Amino acid sequence: MSYEEDDYLFISGIQHYAFCPRQWALIHIEAQWNENYLTTSGKILHVKAHDGDSVEKRGDIIIFRALKVCSVELGISGECDIVEFRKADNGISINGCDGLWVPYPVEYKRGKTKVDDCDRLQLCAQAVCLEEMLCTEIGSGALFYGEPRRRELVDFTPKLKTKLTDTVKSMHEMFSRKHTPNAEKGKRCQSCSIKELCLPRLGEKGKASVRRYMEAHLE
Repeated sequence: MSYEEDDYLFISGIQHYAFCPRQWALIHIEAQWNENYLTTSGKILHVKAHDGDSVEKRGDIIIFRALKVCSVELGISGECDIVEFRKADNGISINGCDGLWVPYPVEYKRGKTKVDDCDRLQLCAQAVCLEEMLCTEIGSGALFYGEPRRRELVDFTPKLKTKLTDTVKSMHEMFSRKHTPNAEKGKRCQSCSIKELCLPRLGEKGKASVRRYMEAHLE
């Protein structure tokens, strides 16, 4: 299946959806957002990643910053923090550069490595876009976390790519229906950037309606 450009979803939203489909819907369907410390520190990391020239050569590595990518097959688009093109025998050619080069996407994230695949799926989406645009294969990339200040290797396995395809398909289906899932309170709500907008208590059994909730908090 292929998508029209007007139907593309943001790659950055994949992390939101994998973290919580309701969070993604509130941000990308209902256009609600709330800044907090976590999102602010994350933005600072991304700004640092984009510091300097948009293209830089360091020995056998060419670094592209803020590289825009998209996938017609998945219907997604976005921007890579950094894509390193590493010199290799089995790579692709780059205009103005001798030799062959293999793309290696690097995504900057705040905090520490996560148990779930939220960040890995976002990075994998960038790799799939690069593969489609450059007609090549990318075996791995890296996530750079702000607290340990080191990279975590991510292999783009068939299993991870299948999970990405299924996730993006679900996102498109939800977006086309303009559907926002009901709230389900959990541990993840503590670090959610829009928990005050989400009102997770409303999703619990036996709780008041939206009207009664608002009345109680406006007295």
